Amino acid sequence: MSNISKTSRRSFIKTTALSSLMLSNMGALAWGSGFPKKKIKIGLISDLHQDVMPDGAERLEAFLSFMKKQNVDALVQLGDFAVPSTQNQALIERFNRAHSEVFHVLGNHDIDYGHTFDQCIKAFGMKSRYYSRNLKGIKILVLDGNEEGSPNPTQGYPAYIGPKQQAWIVSELEAAREPVLILCHQPLVGIYPLDNALEMQSLLAPYADKILLAINGHAHVDQHLVVEGVNYYHLNSASYYWVGAALSHESYPAEVHEKYPELASTCPYSESLFGLLTIDLENRGLQIEGRKAAWVGPSPQELGIAYLTEKQKQENLIPEIRDRKIGN
Repeated sequence: MSNISKTSRRSFIKTTALSSLMLSNMGALAWGSGFPKKKIKIGLISDLHQDVMPDGAERLEAFLSFMKKQNVDALVQLGDFAVPSTQNQALIERFNRAHSEVFHVLGNHDIDYGHTFDQCIKAFGMKSRYYSRNLKGIKILVLDGNEEGSPNPTQGYPAYIGPKQQAWIVSELEAAREPVLILCHQPLVGIYPLDNALEMQSLLAPYADKILLAINGHAHVDQHLVVEGVNYYHLNSASYYWVGAALSHESYPAEVHEKYPELASTCPYSESLFGLLTIDLENRGLQIEGRKAAWVGPSPQELGIAYLTEKQKQENLIPEIRDRKIGN
């Protein structure tokens, strides 16, 4: 997640308000016919921020160890994982070698410190910035929410899906004869959404009967929303919530903050957060098994964070990935 200016916060609140008009708290999955009768298990982790955290490798290891015991069908990292530096290559390879089916999603912070998305693609072993792949009878669409060209930029980093990628998404959904899982770093709805989130919601709505779930990271919150029959889910960060330099403080010993200066702008989680997604196609439901941690040092609420609504602070700004059932 990037720092958010006052102007960006106003735009975010306006977009959230518009989106909320389209939301309902309950939404049943609209399932098509002929879906495979099986369970698919996927390990989900997002926003590790290896280059901010002093224990990123340990947080990743906790995720990989848990998912190995669960015998998952795939591993997914939803962006802001690690910059493609020489120092991070061992961590990236550790993730890639942990399973035969791994999915990388590009995050805005994966190009920090002068890196590029081309370098990320090479280091992560991706075939392109956005792509589709079949997994055990479902289609996974990996989107790139980092495109330039937004007519209404609201964030410090590009947060946009342009016309070419939109056309590709429609073509993939039109051609899909299997249920579809959508992955994107930036939210398509809710807290800190893409600049053209409403446009993307309208694009996906006609395919609600094919879409299992659209999952994102980026916002470092726990949130589930339903828009026009499509379920959207915010996976919380593995590591922290960003509060910015104005609320900087020390949650760890001074020598740790000296080595990791950006850490002072975060409220870290006491342990790694990640989720286990189980897709039960036979019984037409999804289940997310999460983890609960605690704040290290003061919470964002205690620090007086201002750019979320009171309801969001209470319901979504938590050091936890809650267990959820979506659908039947």
